[in-house]
Amino acid sequence: MQCPVSEDPIGRTHDDVRPVSADRPSPAAGRASVSAWPMWVLGLVIMIDQVDQNIVRGVATPLQDHFDLSDLQVGILLSSFIAVNGLVSVPAGYLADRWNRTRTVGHTVVAWSAITALTAAAWNYPVLLAVRSALGFGQAITEPSAGSLLADYYPHEQRGRAFSIQQCLVFVGFGLGIGLGGLVGEAFGWRAAFLVVGTPGVLIALAVYRLEEPRRGHSDRVHLGVEDGDDRGEVEHHALFEEGFVAFIRDMNRGLRDDLKVILAIPTMRYALVGVSSLLFTVTAVAAALPQFYERSLHVEQGHAEIYVGALIIIGGIPGVLLGGRVADRAMTRIRGARMAIPAYCVLVGQTVFVLSYLRMPLVPTFLLEVAGTFIITLAVPSLRAGLSDAIPANLRGEGFGAFNLVSVVFGQAIASVVVFAIAGAFGGNFRTALLLVSPPVFIGGLVFLRARDHLEEDAAKIFAAILAAMEADQEANPEADRKADPGPGPA
Repeated sequence: MQCPVSEDPIGRTHDDVRPVSADRPSPAAGRASVSAWPMWVLGLVIMIDQVDQNIVRGVATPLQDHFDLSDLQVGILLSSFIAVNGLVSVPAGYLADRWNRTRTVGHTVVAWSAITALTAAAWNYPVLLAVRSALGFGQAITEPSAGSLLADYYPHEQRGRAFSIQQCLVFVGFGLGIGLGGLVGEAFGWRAAFLVVGTPGVLIALAVYRLEEPRRGHSDRVHLGVEDGDDRGEVEHHALFEEGFVAFIRDMNRGLRDDLKVILAIPTMRYALVGVSSLLFTVTAVAAALPQFYERSLHVEQGHAEIYVGALIIIGGIPGVLLGGRVADRAMTRIRGARMAIPAYCVLVGQTVFVLSYLRMPLVPTFLLEVAGTFIITLAVPSLRAGLSDAIPANLRGEGFGAFNLVSVVFGQAIASVVVFAIAGAFGGNFRTALLLVSPPVFIGGLVFLRARDHLEEDAAKIFAAILAAMEADQEANPEADRKADPGPGPA
């Protein structure tokens, strides 16, 4: 069902690939300017998803008072989307590689906006929990499609910036969700807070529907200087359940097995998934425990600790992600395996700074060290995502990002918070000790990224070699057309 890496990795017939000339094209051709509109629209998709997910944090106290919830019930509510997200991620990536991605993203945004608004009608805790759990499908579906689209809109030398915009808006959405929830919930009640989020989601969906659907692998061919014809309007050739639901499930299961075998056969991807697992375990644990660390170890007043953590994201995280995109693009041709080397060095250095911040010292130097650590670690984010795009064939990028999202959920969000709080409890509520003990995995992740660096350029070269082979095969099959396209020197 899927082409292996050594074959045409973009799922296209040779008639779709036309060389500019008989000579091998230069990658410099891929430096043409591309509109920034798609990266902003797809960034807004991720942003509104974060707003939807985190608005509960902003109205946690009103919800707790209204439904008489325990702290444990609030914690379950905040993480209720994780199970659904994990179940849906990889199948969603499978569909992203086969169906129109812009329509998929648009439909998903409309659906989750309606679900968020529906939360306002919840009449008891089980209904509230069920509705919020359903939101897990949102990121699980949009993440693979958005990642695949960005890789097709933007050639290699522009992908770092594209992913930096997207990931920067993740932080914006996180803050907006908490802020809007708090402000609207305080002024008009918690039900109004959920209703307010629905309208922006619909407007963003309309912008997504207006995006052109690029051909899969378009930017890879542009990077190589291959004339790709009209890159717009990729057609869906099959209805979702054209041969029936049972046949669809059977084919999807078979396709998932085949696709994942190909993806896991890519050395860069194998190392990257292990590295991401280690990195996100520690990052998620730190994010969950930092407010308690500020309250119990640094004696910050309750309620103010969250302000410090939010400031870390704004002051350190947003500039780090934005600069990281530029670094990823500029270093691509200057440093071997740059898009895996940068994450490796950034997480190793950044986490070292964080570990220093856990030593006994006053509030101000601790906070400044953690701002610096956040900045350094977030420099890695755009480079890592761009590197995955470089290493995975275009017709498998949706599923590759689905696997990336699954690993993020299962090994990051799902267990890290439980582990760090359990360790703190075992040491009498000492979050300083807990944070030190959950730090080693991120160093393992950094070392694994260094191993991925050794394979990135070779894996990317296989994709380009397949494109060039398809181009040359097309020339051999259509020599007459090639002579017309390149008639040679004119008469003397």
